[in-house]
Amino acid sequence: MWQPVDLKLGSVSVGFPVVQAALSGYSDAPMRRIARRLGASYALCEVMLDQFLVAVKRRQRNRHFLYIGDEEHPVGGQLMGAEPEQFAAGASKLVDAGFDVIDINFGCPVKKVLGRCRGGFHLSQPDVALQIVRKTRDVVPATIPVTVKMRRGIDDSQQSRDNFFAILDGAFDAGVAAVTVHGRTVEQRYIGPSRWEFLTEVKRHVGERVVLGSGDLFTAEDCLNMMRQTGVDGVTVARGAIGNPWIFSQARALAAGDPLPPPPSVHEQRDVIGDHYDMAMELYGERCGALMRKFGIKYAALHPRAEEVRDQFIRAHNHAQWRQVLDQWYAVDEPGRYPGADIHKAQGSCR
Repeated sequence: MWQPVDLKLGSVSVGFPVVQAALSGYSDAPMRRIARRLGASYALCEVMLDQFLVAVKRRQRNRHFLYIGDEEHPVGGQLMGAEPEQFAAGASKLVDAGFDVIDINFGCPVKKVLGRCRGGFHLSQPDVALQIVRKTRDVVPATIPVTVKMRRGIDDSQQSRDNFFAILDGAFDAGVAAVTVHGRTVEQRYIGPSRWEFLTEVKRHVGERVVLGSGDLFTAEDCLNMMRQTGVDGVTVARGAIGNPWIFSQARALAAGDPLPPPPSVHEQRDVIGDHYDMAMELYGERCGALMRKFGIKYAALHPRAEEVRDQFIRAHNHAQWRQVLDQWYAVDEPGRYPGADIHKAQGSCR
């Protein structure tokens, strides 16, 4: 019987190889902590800009950007930027903040990011991309792994393919511990299927070096199937984890040979949503009500009356309104449901 092997990123032992990806606008400390409690062995913060990190002052209002809970380790900090020197300076800030792994984002497909020569744009310029990798690896202490997140190319041209493998090979030669590959191109954004067969090719190409896969992971079965089918060493769950942190415990159960656990009941959902909200309140203060709406909308997909609950979360802007949704819709326990992939089609974020 096939079973996944524990994941290791350089000197950092991760363990179970189904982890939470960096999610722009989502994977803050409360989301990461919930994911860890429900089975994720590792999680990455939402991507941060190098120039922001270099300039930011540690104040109460912005402390959430670099906040790490005690139970989060190991935790990864993901960085995006355009210029090698400034990128390295931003990486130093993530090290100082206490992140255990530094992840370089060469995958974001958002237009405004590409227009500023960041994220996936670097897949069109291998020389600059590898300068960023080398300078980041040089400035980050040897005990802290550096990893890279990529898409399979800007587009499906031969030049794009050549650039991808030049960056992939050069990054490993420069000392990165692992590369995460998303099976779509930058041009695709989130349209069309992720090409898992490309992940198979990449893993065969790099041999024993560590490759993680990304793209179209919406169920626990998807996570294990990607590893089985492609041979990648682990998977990073992105959109599939928003509002459904149970995907990690479900994947662990399947990997152990157990049946797929039932979806969380309404009371199980209520407890986790309540904990998530309390963590957000502790980190953000009163403004957490508006910030948590996007999570409530996603959590609602697991409720047996998903559309009605979703509509109520959309209207919840403060603590009292949040409590009212939980008191009204989560008071009576009943079976939950598995979310469908269609509800996770997020717009405009680096997932």
